[in-house]
Amino acid sequence: MATVNQMLQGKGRQVYTVGPETTVLEALQLMADRDVGALVVVEGDDIAGIFSERDYARKIVLLGKSSRETPVSAIMTADVICVTPSQTADKCMAIMTDRRIRHLPVLDGDGHLTGIISIGDVVKAIIADQRVMINHLEDYIHG
Repeated sequence: MATVNQMLQGKGRQVYTVGPETTVLEALQLMADRDVGALVVVEGDDIAGIFSERDYARKIVLLGKSSRETPVSAIMTADVICVTPSQTADKCMAIMTDRRIRHLPVLDGDGHLTGIISIGDVVKAIIADQRVMINHLEDYIHG
């Protein structure tokens, strides 16, 4: 089973972050420029929250707030669920499904942010694992 560490080795460890005072519009521009669906909100070395496209859609657009004036801290998800590099894709999928989230920041053993995985990364890893299993079973049947 693929681990978070293996997923990060394949996709890279780049994490885009913003401060809590960053405006929603600035955060959205960064997300568009980097083609990502979420940004980790940090204060110093600490994770303060996560800001996602879903936060924008539900807490700005639907409530009629201004993207130019609202800081991400006002609408970010503050209760951030994180994973470690050793956790499996299956465990990540269970967390994401249970908590209805699409992004998981990755913390090393010292609690430092070392990456982020998305639901797409997890699905890709699970499909790759299943493909390997199918190939092994086909080899066994034909072999």
